[in-house]
Amino acid sequence: MNFLKTIFKIEKTPRRGLLPIEWLVLGYMALTLTIVLFTYTQLTNPQAMIWGRVRIGAITVALWTAYRLVPCRVTRAARVITQLALLAWWYPDTYEINRMFDNLDHVFAAFEQQCFGCQPALLFAAALPSRVVSELMSLGYASYYPMIAVVVLYYFACRYDEFERVSFVVLATFFVYYVVFIFVPVAGPTFYFKAVGTADAARGVFPALHGYFNTHTACMPTPGYTDGFFYQMVESAKAAGERPTAAFPSSHVSVSTVCMLLAWHSGSRRMVWILAPLYVLLVLSTVYIQAHYAIDAIAGLATAIPLYFLLMAVVRK
Repeated sequence: MNFLKTIFKIEKTPRRGLLPIEWLVLGYMALTLTIVLFTYTQLTNPQAMIWGRVRIGAITVALWTAYRLVPCRVTRAARVITQLALLAWWYPDTYEINRMFDNLDHVFAAFEQQCFGCQPALLFAAALPSRVVSELMSLGYASYYPMIAVVVLYYFACRYDEFERVSFVVLATFFVYYVVFIFVPVAGPTFYFKAVGTADAARGVFPALHGYFNTHTACMPTPGYTDGFFYQMVESAKAAGERPTAAFPSSHVSVSTVCMLLAWHSGSRRMVWILAPLYVLLVLSTVYIQAHYAIDAIAGLATAIPLYFLLMAVVRK
């Protein structure tokens, strides 16, 4: 009851301007809009992309107005959480822009072969095909957004003084990698091996596909126990919104790593221990379900740690 009173209590000194996370969104919007305008004739759906940004701007203004009318934690949190929820719109946007560049999967698959002498994405699931392992890996992969939600909502409920800071760090992490995805078009094994054939990929034959993914978006089915509950959850998510984009570095690994660091920063060791097994499964699952090359996961981990400390320094309490 006290918690409800607190979150609906009218603030005596409401925040007048935009929140840091809203400035972040506007900055990313301006950057990508500039790219869209300069490449307008090369894009497939430039008008839809522009109007989508107009709608996000309107949503931001509407939520700011709602907060000004009823300035409390709930309306302020709505401004933050809505921007995080809109990531579902920004993600496929990277595909719309980066497909005007030649695909680079042949470069990354070849480098993977040099590093490991094989394609771990082909061998991992084949080496551990049991139902239990399959379901655990799918569970890990499906835990991605719930993990983010747990960390962000914990700060809202228990560490409100850092709620906006943490939300900014999470969203900024996504946007940093989205910029990379725009200029480094890598689809990942599930798309690339589907296109070139797993037999050629296993033999180390990696042809350049150039603009193939402009018109082809089919991917391989997730390996593992096809009747599993979490397997079906992952397949449904892929069918609903997966695109041949965003493979390098793995944002699943990088964002979940940032979330684990934020969980540790919160001081809640219980949350850390609850999330840790899911985090380990998530990192492994990115290669197991063939969404990423192993080097994608390694790059995601290596870049997430310095990025976390940089973003935490940018936005203070």
